[in-house]
Amino acid sequence: MGGNLLEVRNLHKQFPIRAGLLRRTIGHVNAVNDVSFTLGTGETLGIVGESGCGKSTLGRMIMRVTDPTGGTIMFDGESLSELHGAKLRHARRKFQMVFQDPYASLNPKMRVEHILAEPLLVNGVMDREQARERAVRLLQRVGLRESDRLRFPHQFSGGQRQRIGIARALALSPKLIVADEAVSALDVSIQSQILNLMLDLKKEYGLSYIFISHNLAVVRHISDRVGVMYLGHLVELADKDSLYQNPLHPYTRALLSSAPVAKRGVQRDRIVLQGDVPNPANPPGGCPFHTRCPQAMDACRTVKPALRQLEPGHAVACHLY
Repeated sequence: MGGNLLEVRNLHKQFPIRAGLLRRTIGHVNAVNDVSFTLGTGETLGIVGESGCGKSTLGRMIMRVTDPTGGTIMFDGESLSELHGAKLRHARRKFQMVFQDPYASLNPKMRVEHILAEPLLVNGVMDREQARERAVRLLQRVGLRESDRLRFPHQFSGGQRQRIGIARALALSPKLIVADEAVSALDVSIQSQILNLMLDLKKEYGLSYIFISHNLAVVRHISDRVGVMYLGHLVELADKDSLYQNPLHPYTRALLSSAPVAKRGVQRDRIVLQGDVPNPANPPGGCPFHTRCPQAMDACRTVKPALRQLEPGHAVACHLY
């Protein structure tokens, strides 16, 4: 792996809460709070956490599908936060997204050939004949047949549709792919096929991934490093072996304790968290996890812990350390 391809610094996202006839803003939902990390060239960073923790919003901000409220996103030496219009469209050739529901992200009225050729034609990269040839090569590379180019999305299985989604993401030869729950809607046997395909493509094309998922086993299989999010905050960041073998944050420990174990006869001591996730429109002061943390101290209720590195490559935001 080379230098950093992506640098995210102090990223925030607030969504307004509107009410009344005039739709006045009466509050804000704090979806992402002060998140910072880097992604190396050729690296896969997994982002995990419960539903509603802000991981999908984070991915959409990196893609500039959603504009951040604050913070900076540096991609390949360029500030994405400052790009708009034609400059942003040009930069988007370098980063693409694979969505959770491949059927919803594919135009049901278009044949697969046209779906794959469209980004090439819209961006003026190739003429129509070259784009058609490129579409066929991409289909074959993701494990489909040349004849499939004339079919419509509804004529494919879920796994095949996700292969088409990956092929479309590859069309413009990007450097980064953000995969948002890309395998969660698929059967387990199909999940492994798609993950192995993504790993092969990573080596072949020198891709970097941000892989967003709630499935800890899937994230461990594909990631080099893993970030854990809770209530919009990044609470732990480490290489996958360190995080899975020696989790430091109480929330990470609880997540890992709830994951099923594949080995017969091996059991984990389940950590059951009390209470519900706080309302992101009215988050607690101090550490965002203190309302559910079995090891909370007085400082946790008033002072927000900073994400700091305790060991080489292992950072955690917790007053226990």
